Amino acid sequence: MTTTQSPSIAPALLELAPLDLAAMLCSRVCHDVISPVGAIINGLEVLEDESDASMREVALDLIKRSADGASARLQFCRLAFGAAGSVGASIDTGDAEKVARGLLETEKTALAWRAQRQFLPKNKVKLLLNLSQIAAATIPRGGVVEVEVTGEGDAASLKVNSKGANARLQAGFADLLCGAAAKVDAHSIQPYFAGLVAKECGLTIVVEQGVEGFFFLAAPTPAAEAPAEATGQIDGAA
Repeated sequence: MTTTQSPSIAPALLELAPLDLAAMLCSRVCHDVISPVGAIINGLEVLEDESDASMREVALDLIKRSADGASARLQFCRLAFGAAGSVGASIDTGDAEKVARGLLETEKTALAWRAQRQFLPKNKVKLLLNLSQIAAATIPRGGVVEVEVTGEGDAASLKVNSKGANARLQAGFADLLCGAAAKVDAHSIQPYFAGLVAKECGLTIVVEQGVEGFFFLAAPTPAAEAPAEATGQIDGAA
């Protein structure tokens, strides 16, 4: 049995000024990258100060793993948040799968990518990646993130499921995905951004909670449910 998390009626969309949106997205990307970059610096400091061969080997391993992690996060952010490709460009879902695996797959979390390889409009690929990362965050103890695409091109619908122990979605995230929240900050900018991308694609996001995790469905928005515009409160960027 599932519980719908998204609003039952079309919400008024929260609007951010372009500078606020850009600042919060930059803050989010920096948050994602700063941890592995800091680990690289720590590893280099160990190499400078240590003469013991075993410690130097540990430091080199830390540097390599952290560099791989930073690269994976940057590649993901480039597709999920950036302007990859030209205006109106399509992106190979095989490339999206590659960057999603690099970021999301760990010893605890598996990625079940069941989307047939095709070229999709770049905004749909961005939305698919953002929903995948949001879904992965709902299962911090690990589990499975399942990704599906139904249909092709502009008619494609996106579905992302998370399955894991004690799955939990951050308070307000479902509303932000649907554009119904009154405020947003740098911590919650990703679901807000995903909601904007969905609107640009002509999709509506529905979030449901199941026994094992969460279901995120982005499907074409019925013409009668097109949301109205409104201005909401903004929290300062972190």
